[in-house]
Amino acid sequence: MVPSSRLLIWTAAAGLPAALLLVAAAEAWALAAFVWGTLAAVAAADAALAPRRLQKVTVAMPALVRLTHELAGPVEVRIAGTTETLDLRIAPILPADLEVAAAIAEVRLARPVAAGESSDPDRTGEGLKAAPPGARATFSCTPRRRGLFRILECRVECASPLGFWRTRRTFAVDCEVRAYPNLLIERRHVPALFLYRGRAGAHRQRQVGKGREFERLRDYLPGDSYEDVHWKATARRGKPVTKLFQVERTQEVYVLVDASRLSARPSGTALEAPVPALERMIRAALVLAVAAERQGDLFGLVTFGDRVHNFLRARAGAAHFQACREALFALSPQSSSPDFVELASFLRARLRRRALLIVLTDLDDPLLAESFERAAELLRRQHLLLVCALRPADVAPIFSRPVEDTLGLYRELAGHLRWQDQRDLGHALERRGVSYATLKAETLSAEVVSRYAAIKQRQVL
Repeated sequence: MVPSSRLLIWTAAAGLPAALLLVAAAEAWALAAFVWGTLAAVAAADAALAPRRLQKVTVAMPALVRLTHELAGPVEVRIAGTTETLDLRIAPILPADLEVAAAIAEVRLARPVAAGESSDPDRTGEGLKAAPPGARATFSCTPRRRGLFRILECRVECASPLGFWRTRRTFAVDCEVRAYPNLLIERRHVPALFLYRGRAGAHRQRQVGKGREFERLRDYLPGDSYEDVHWKATARRGKPVTKLFQVERTQEVYVLVDASRLSARPSGTALEAPVPALERMIRAALVLAVAAERQGDLFGLVTFGDRVHNFLRARAGAAHFQACREALFALSPQSSSPDFVELASFLRARLRRRALLIVLTDLDDPLLAESFERAAELLRRQHLLLVCALRPADVAPIFSRPVEDTLGLYRELAGHLRWQDQRDLGHALERRGVSYATLKAETLSAEVVSRYAAIKQRQVL
């Protein structure tokens, strides 16, 4: 308990004049003692009754709250269980990365209204149902990072019966807050064709080739290729019959997200706040899931490090997208190196149908690059591989940027050597039929979606 301003005001209004009277006239000690004793007794009795006001109060919070990184969302606290009207102050104990607009909320918890009794003094009678007691306080919270948060305590404060004291109590709660990746950050980078495709403004997109998926049979027309003639149907019908094919629409697209030690490195330019590489990969994976859904493909997800952490088989629909978000929202960089051979063996055992595998990783380490080349040999014969790596800001051909001093020259030389290593790796993978691209961190999602669109248009899969 803590003293309230009312206790201080009464002490100053009654106790201070009594003390001054005692100083002016010593024989008035009896009156001064009576005033001080009465004030002390009333304050002590009020303090003894104060904790009872919160004994029957209950505090509850939702078991699960879903929020979005860097976007404000509501977190609700429910209070009930009182037998009298109370004015409460509520403050949940939030993690440091969960920022709240107002840390304390003030609510009035009204006493429950029994059946036959109206909360309006002018309305009484039968046929009235009992009013549900309780109050709610809503806090606007903004997650400053993606991940999982837990709220385990909530503090409640109310005034004593006479208002001389304010009593506080800590209630145990169990609320799990999940902060999901914010895809609105990528809105201005990703082509609107994939995120907002609808009837309005839709246009035809030219496809290369004729497709390989059988559609139907029709009578032969002049100009049809002899390769498309269905000879068995021709023999049965006694006239030439041609096979028609359509472009494959429902294909499997898997995104492989590397959550090993290199994914913790910051990415981006020096003009913006550093963002971990894993954060950009996660956003790119979810944006590609939306794009695949719009194009009618099935989207799958694999997260890996020294082992495979999550494997979601390719599907479509809102429930599957939510499952992908659940698998990615708490993903964090590991301290180990990736095991690409283990990943390739895992995928060969579970993926029977040919699929597009988009690998979001970093192959700056020569040992990791060599390991990935061995793993690519296990996958390239059955699947189509596309490797997308983040391009560091200092990796570029020499003299592609102005150099101001000797230190800058050495920095450019180091960036050129790394650029040459990445180029040699890309050529080595291209010879094995694996596409390799180093992409800008700021536009990773847009470039990944664009390369996926190019593969769809060329019908390489």
